[in-house]
Amino acid sequence: MHQAEMRPDIERLQACLGEWFAPWIQALNLHVTALEDHAVSLRLPVTPQLTRVGDILCGQAMMAAADTAMVLAICRELGTTQQPMTTVQLNTSFLRPLSAQDAVVRAEVLRAGKSLVFGEITLHGATDGKCVCKASTTYALL
Repeated sequence: MHQAEMRPDIERLQACLGEWFAPWIQALNLHVTALEDHAVSLRLPVTPQLTRVGDILCGQAMMAAADTAMVLAICRELGTTQQPMTTVQLNTSFLRPLSAQDAVVRAEVLRAGKSLVFGEITLHGATDGKCVCKASTTYALL
């Protein structure tokens, strides 16, 4: 099940964004940009709908993008897009504001067990590369 040839590619994971997630998540306009052995990266375009006073990307958008990226990373790790799962825990730390640039969201699976998956997510500025948010997660496989 953890064989690389079975893992979903960028196109399949991008399609999952339109098939699985609620319309308001789809409205984030996330794009799968890179795949690694245990990680997936997405780009979150910063739009006026996602910013607050001062053109700062709102934390709610960052958390939603982080949670979504981890779901895709888990699918890649497990080699399937058919595994039901749910977020058990999402602990987020906001390190600095992000404005005037898109965000890069990188979700990495640290450990995938039979019933729980643990991961870490970072958000960086797409232009300056500075880390703006870190999150740790736990998911239950259903």
